[in-house]
Amino acid sequence: MDLDIQKLIFEFLGGLGIFLFGIKYMGEGLQNSAGDRLRDILDRFTSNPFMGVLAGIIVTILIQSSSGTTVLTVGLVNAGFMTLRQAIGVIMGANIGTTVTAFIIGIDIGAYALPIIAVGTLIIFFFSSKKLRNYGQIIFGFGALFYGLELMGDGMKPLRGLQSFQDLTVDMSENGVLGVVIGTLFTVIVQSSSATIGILQELYSQGSLELDAALPVLFGDNIGTTITAVLAAIGASVAARRAALTHVIFNLLGTTVFLLLIVPFTAYVEFLTSSLDLEPKMQIAFAHGSFNILNTLIQVWFIGVLAYIVTKLVPGDDGVIEYKAKHLDPIFLERSPAVALGQAKMEVMRMAEYAKNGLTESFEYLNSNHKKNAEKAYQYEEAINNLDQRITEYLVKLSSYTLSAHDSEQHSILMDSVRDIERIGDHMENIIELVEYQLTHKVVISDKAKVDLEEMFQLTMSTIDEAFHAIEENDKEKARKVVKMEDAIDKMERTLRKQHILRLNEGKCSGAAGIVFVDIISNLERIGDHAVNIAEYVLGEDQ
Repeated sequence: MDLDIQKLIFEFLGGLGIFLFGIKYMGEGLQNSAGDRLRDILDRFTSNPFMGVLAGIIVTILIQSSSGTTVLTVGLVNAGFMTLRQAIGVIMGANIGTTVTAFIIGIDIGAYALPIIAVGTLIIFFFSSKKLRNYGQIIFGFGALFYGLELMGDGMKPLRGLQSFQDLTVDMSENGVLGVVIGTLFTVIVQSSSATIGILQELYSQGSLELDAALPVLFGDNIGTTITAVLAAIGASVAARRAALTHVIFNLLGTTVFLLLIVPFTAYVEFLTSSLDLEPKMQIAFAHGSFNILNTLIQVWFIGVLAYIVTKLVPGDDGVIEYKAKHLDPIFLERSPAVALGQAKMEVMRMAEYAKNGLTESFEYLNSNHKKNAEKAYQYEEAINNLDQRITEYLVKLSSYTLSAHDSEQHSILMDSVRDIERIGDHMENIIELVEYQLTHKVVISDKAKVDLEEMFQLTMSTIDEAFHAIEENDKEKARKVVKMEDAIDKMERTLRKQHILRLNEGKCSGAAGIVFVDIISNLERIGDHAVNIAEYVLGEDQ
């Protein structure tokens, strides 16, 4: 008997490991094949809640993980690419998309698992094409998923004969809440609702569970899967925490409703089974699919209410940085190029504001060493890159329309300034990376060096502030002031380098600290150069 228990544990845990690896490996292969399209799907097709649901379904089918889609969504909300309302639709769609795995498992091809693994392995090892290797990864993961299930199934067969397991299934049939708790806890432990649904399908197909005991476990699996999004939202923005909480509330409400309607829902599943002549595994797949589709159809109309509830439960400013351009309306290009130019200028000033804010966050990171400052700075940098692309595209389109001499000059100033603001964002990112290097390698920067950096940072901030005002107001006086301020930055950089060499010679500063210090002042000096470039565009021929 000891040997049987050992065999049961080894086969179950080994099978579970292979299953989880298979589904992850298959998901990665699908994700690599899809490339950047996943983010594009979520970014473009979330204009209304129903499109959000559809986007959630597609992406989850592509990566074979509702948790993965939800984490991706939380990340996009955190980064400002998506509003909370759009995210709620995607999360609902992810719950539907994840049911596809249960349908795949329902097609019982476990006997062919090993040949499928062999085919995947051959493609991975004997083809150099990246695209083919991604397909090999998908095939290998697909085979490993079924092989893992077969092993788990073999391991669980003796459970049917255990009295304690029989008693537990009777308790679950009589008390639905117990089944929900078991399903939730197991999914939290395994971190994959697909795995727990697969195990449930195996137990049900072996006759170890009755339908009225299996359905509450199935509902619980949906609650357990929310833990991944909750973990992803820890330390994230208020908006991201709200998106994760929505996922929890959505599944909790769905489970509560279906537990109350367990008798008619069981009858509905039995009706489907007899009508479609479903195998036991497919019976669970249809129950899982029906639960998530019906739950979404009920709750999709209340997205506004859900958004309101989570906003009250997670108070505070969502602090989202809007990545998307706000003012670049294509309609103005044809109707009024002059107005279109004004719109582009407003967007350039937003980009400039992001550059200032990002630089402030990068310096806060140097002083505080708080990761949230680095994350915020990276968000600003990504927003700057996105706006750079959108503004440049808009200005290129605008150049094909007739502009007055003054507007043509303004167009040229904006076109050049956008490039320099984007480069300021790059130097800001360099400063963040230098601070990360300092923290990783436990490099200590002396108090004197910190004071020097603070002084140079303040001068650099004042310079870019003046430069941005010079563009906004087309103020040549401010532009001339920027040229003088930049001279002061250059002199300060040379002075600080000399002082640093003295500290290094006197043994007051380590070589590693010196590298960080010199590279930071170098990046600040280059930011000053870009500020001067902007000022010179404004000055034009009046230099």
